Amino acid sequence: MEHITANKVAAVIVMARELDRAEGELRGFVDRMDEEEQAALVAVMWIGRGAFEAEEWDEAYQTAVNEATTPTADYLIGTPHLADNLEAGLDAFGISATDEENQLM
Repeated sequence: MEHITANKVAAVIVMARELDRAEGELRGFVDRMDEEEQAALVAVMWIGRGAFEAEEWDEAYQTAVNEATTPTADYLIGTPHLADNLEAGLDAFGISATDEENQLM
């Protein structure tokens, strides 16, 4: 997993779980990421929902770069099960989302 840290993905997971009250915070957090981080975040989410395998990281990332037509925050906020998919994406790389989230506290 390149271009984004597990810690940043975990922060998005925490905010996505509380979307009703944290949408503005999530939107600002994603908007402050550079394009590489945003594409990587989308790729992690796609891997988590099964569109790609972890071994297909380069393809998932490049697809996210090439298909980025909507603002990333809008796309992610509009995605059902965002937190679950990001968590599963980290798990696919052998990273414990729970451990990363606990480090944020």
